[in-house]
Order: sequence, then structure tokens, then C-alpha cells
Amino acid sequence: MAQVEINDPIYRTTPERTTKMMVIMLGICIAGGGIFFGMWDYWISMPPPAGLLTGDVGGDDHGGSDKGSGAVTLTGVEINSALSFIESSDFRVLAFNALPGEEGANPTINANVGDKIIFDVVNDGKSFHAFGVTKDTEGFSNLIPGSEVASMNEPLKPGESGVSEFIPTEPGTYYYICTVPGHRMQGMVGEIVVTGAGAPAAAAPPTGVSHDFTFDFVESDDFRTLGFDKLPGEDGANPEIRVNSGDEITVTTVNAGKSFHAFGVVSNPDDFTSVVFDSEIAAATNPLKPGESGSVTFLAGAPGTYYYICTVPGHALQGMQGTFIVE
Repeated sequence: MAQVEINDPIYRTTPERTTKMMVIMLGICIAGGGIFFGMWDYWISMPPPAGLLTGDVGGDDHGGSDKGSGAVTLTGVEINSALSFIESSDFRVLAFNALPGEEGANPTINANVGDKIIFDVVNDGKSFHAFGVTKDTEGFSNLIPGSEVASMNEPLKPGESGVSEFIPTEPGTYYYICTVPGHRMQGMVGEIVVTGAGAPAAAAPPTGVSHDFTFDFVESDDFRTLGFDKLPGEDGANPEIRVNSGDEITVTTVNAGKSFHAFGVVSNPDDFTSVVFDSEIAAATNPLKPGESGSVTFLAGAPGTYYYICTVPGHALQGMQGTFIVE
């Protein structure tokens, strides 16, 4: 039998070289894993996935608490609006407070840019309802974050109630609606007419009064829920601060968690860059590490409702925010 000649070379390696290659690859994997888990606090301090963020709903032109809308000068004016969901006996006509044609139906709310509108809504009907503010002239989408009470998927049952708020950032006509599909078309819609910014409240001169506040940054075991002093829902969580304009405020924060945190008083809790009064402790780019603490002293500025938050992106959304009221 004739021998077949093979022209292409056949490459072989030795068991020793194979073992060496596997050891090198294993070393690379171990080193990479060490680096990754060594920076674990850094990874878990990143913002939550986009699906958990609510600020992009409604776009930049919808005012309120939209991401990217920027800080707005608060006027210190609060407008309280009590609204009841009501229905006709045949359920064909729906409205707020009174049926169309009756006095008080779907009252128009007038406000200035920077005013805070507080909605106290109650379901006085026999069906399910939900609430929100939108700038769209029809439909039930593009709700302004922070203005919602319940949702079409988890609506208010008869007799249930809720509270929300809306701070308009630009003039225009907005609409408060029932966000259950079809209910706006049946009459559950009212107007919010927003005019140019009113005269902003002025800061008072120094009063000589001093306040000291201390907060601990705390985290749940799975890091999904964050808070100041206690976790949201627990007694003492995110305590309200109430001071007078011109008072001297000293805040001390202690990072009692395992991740990175920073502090600031902001005009918009959804915008961690809207820090006011030079109230920062550390920063998102240079936060407090676990076990570290910091303090800041500043004067309370113009009257209004502000918020103290963790300024690391995403942490306020996960619960690290409280109310800071200047009177």
C-alpha cells in the first residue's frame, strides 16, 4: 500500500506546557475576581438600573420633579388642594369633588412657578381610581414623578386616600387626572394654570439661633432600602427638620453602612446636583467611606420646603431623603 504524504505540519504541545497555560489562566481569573470583590462597595454604590428610575417619564418639558428639569427657586407658597373621586349613579360620568354642571366640579388650580401644590385625594366612589398630573392634553401617560397617588395597576379602592405634591418648574397648563384608562375621558380631569415665577422668598438675616443635627447613613441587608438613622417605615427614619430662615445649622453625618455616602440639602430630591446653602458633606465623586463621618455648618436660606438626601446617585430614590423645612 502506498504511503500518503502529508504536507501540512501537525502542531503538538506537551502536558507541561498545557499545565502551565491553565495555571496562568487560573491566576488571571483569581486576580480579576479579587479586584472585582475588592471594589464591591464601589459597584453597589452605582445608580439602580434604568427600570427603577422614574425621573425620565414625561420628558424635560413637564416641570415638577422630572430629571434634568434642574433646580427651581421655591416661593415658599404651599397650595393645598382636597380632591374627591366621585361618580354618577350609572357610572357614565366621573369627576372630582362634584359632577360636571354642579358647583365645585373639577376646580381649576392657579399657581406660580416654584409653588408647592399638595394634593389630598380620596376615593369617594364605588370603583377604583388613581391620580396624577400631566402636561398632555389627553391620555393618561407622561405623569410627572411625585404627583402620583396609586396607579392604574394598584389603584385606590373605595374609601382609600393618598397625598402627593407637584412643584411646577415652568409656566403653562397642566392637568390633574384619574390615571385609570378611560376615566379622564369620562370627566375626571381638572386644570392647573401655572404663571411666571412669583417673587421668591428672601432669606432672613442671621438670627443667632443654632441647631445641631446628627444623622447615620443606614442600609438594609440586601442594600435595596436606605435611610437616615432608621430604614423607611421604622420609627425615627428620615426625621423632619424644621428651622427658621437665618438660623445656623450644623449637620454631622456618620456612615454606619457598608457602601459610600454623601450629604446635601437640595431643592429637588430627584436632582442630586440641586444642593443649596453650601450644605454638602463629601460628594458623589468623593463620598464618605464606611465608618467615616463629616460635618458642615451653614445658614438656612429662603423659606420653603427643601430636602436632605444622600447625594450619591440613586440613593435618595432608595429611601435616603428627608424633609428640610425653612420657615
